[in-house]
Amino acid sequence: MALSALALCTRALLKIGTQPIASLDEGTAEAEVAANLYAGTRDALLAAHPWSFATGQACLPRLAATPVADYRHAFQLPAGFLRALSAGMPQSGRGLDYRLFEDRLHCNAPQVVLSYIFRPDESAFPALFAAALATRLAAEFCIPLTENTGRAQALLAQAEAELRTARRADSQQATPRAIEDFPLVAVRG
Repeated sequence: MALSALALCTRALLKIGTQPIASLDEGTAEAEVAANLYAGTRDALLAAHPWSFATGQACLPRLAATPVADYRHAFQLPAGFLRALSAGMPQSGRGLDYRLFEDRLHCNAPQVVLSYIFRPDESAFPALFAAALATRLAAEFCIPLTENTGRAQALLAQAEAELRTARRADSQQATPRAIEDFPLVAVRG
């Protein structure tokens, strides 16, 4: 089965022993709970860690309107933006002083490269993240559908363990960052 919002919600519903759904708008209690809780839970888990599959860089378009105070330039945040990681110039993705206001990034640089977390399509979710998300959804769906707080707490603990495993695996997919500009390293020569 192709990974989709419906497939993830169906996995979560099966984990708590309720009936699977054929659509998020079919009118059943299960579909209503899934439709209302899915997007927020997904976005919260995506934003909680700099997942390699949900991290990107973009040269932001500068807006004609200038900020009211503190900064000289405003830039439009990209579609699907969830959280900023860093901002820099075109040759370096970090190092700029910036601030987010509404759906804009304000800074003094004339160009900005933003490193950020975005909302990818569900088909891009790795297996470990998808499993952790389905378990977290099951924990979220459990109380409104089964009124079983004990099961909800157990599922939440299981989801946290699965998220730790997914974060650990995801973090091992890049070269560890070296310590830069640290005074104790600099004095050693």
